[in-house]
Amino acid sequence: MKEEFYIYTLPNGIRCVHRQVKSSVARCALIVNAGSRDEHADEYGLAHFTEHGFFKGTKHRKAYQVNCRLENLGGELNAYTTKEDTTIHATTLRSDFVKAAELLSDVVFDSTFPDRELDKERDVIIDEINTYKDSPMDMIYDTFEDMLFNGSELGHNILGTKRDLERHDSAAMHRFRDRTHTTDQMVFASIGNIPNKRIEEIATRYFADRPTAVRSYRRMAPLPCESFDKSLNRHTHQAHCIIGNRAYGILDDRRLPLSLLINILGGPCANSILNVSVREKYGLSYNIEAGYTPYTDCGMAMIYFSSDHDNSDKCREIIADEIRKLRTSALSSRRLAMAKRQFIAQMAISTEGNEGYMLGIGKSLLVHSEVDTLEEVYRKIGAITASQIMDAANEILSDTSTLIYR
Repeated sequence: MKEEFYIYTLPNGIRCVHRQVKSSVARCALIVNAGSRDEHADEYGLAHFTEHGFFKGTKHRKAYQVNCRLENLGGELNAYTTKEDTTIHATTLRSDFVKAAELLSDVVFDSTFPDRELDKERDVIIDEINTYKDSPMDMIYDTFEDMLFNGSELGHNILGTKRDLERHDSAAMHRFRDRTHTTDQMVFASIGNIPNKRIEEIATRYFADRPTAVRSYRRMAPLPCESFDKSLNRHTHQAHCIIGNRAYGILDDRRLPLSLLINILGGPCANSILNVSVREKYGLSYNIEAGYTPYTDCGMAMIYFSSDHDNSDKCREIIADEIRKLRTSALSSRRLAMAKRQFIAQMAISTEGNEGYMLGIGKSLLVHSEVDTLEEVYRKIGAITASQIMDAANEILSDTSTLIYR
């Protein structure tokens, strides 16, 4: 247990983490280890739909009362769903923190998912799906991931389809929540200028008496798949391309060297290798980036770019050449030290906002059952070697798969 964080567990298995900071604003979140990966084949889109359903009425509140409870106080309540987790989070003034914690407990545990409200929300999500279909960049990410994890529940789209959504009703949401949103898979995270013992009292009041529930199933690791190189005719104005591979899971110690490698290759800074070589030197692509998404037992590393159709092959050649250099030549000490400093600075800036920091420590406790301080993370980054970077490049950036929209 780190002194920077107050970590405790409620009798029903809900784990909790708090960080006391000087601020007039307080934040809290309930992070649930349940997402689209936990859907059965006839439940696609249900995790995300259920997240929307949390705002549509509880045993104690109608939909408008849920939505107005914090907004009338100047605060906000929000939620999002990923492949592996669902997060409901709230921001209020410190004096209203108790109201936020009570509301989180109410919407997660006591939502009634009234069909009349769900019928309206279904149309909202269908509009979201249609908007998503208008974005080739969004579409190609999901198509690539579906192909990369073919046959696995990691592959399918989080939103589902219109046909999927039409199958889901209140009873389906109740079944999904009861099966996946168990107390052993939850973390209550908070940050604000509230003493540790007071936070524990609040969490105990609103969460400790919820019935203990333990997950009765295990996620299946994706089966191996062969690499692919596929071009799809989507009649897009530009070519959109993803080059990538499966990668290390979130519990793998090699994930940090890989994260640094991906940041060097195509991170958000203008001096990333691909931005310099593809965009600045040749002017072939305005939008080129690399990313790494770790899941529980695997992950995905990828490079994305868009370009004029006539330039896509040249972009791929340059990318292949830059990857070859990273696989065959170790970074110099100076280049590695600069990359580490940059990576640490990006991380420090991204956690400056307390909301992102809170969600990060909550996710860490959920997955690792512990939370590293930022100083410990920085120390681990500082210990990364050039050989670890090159090993990650050879293990993950070889035998890659490619998908291109034309």
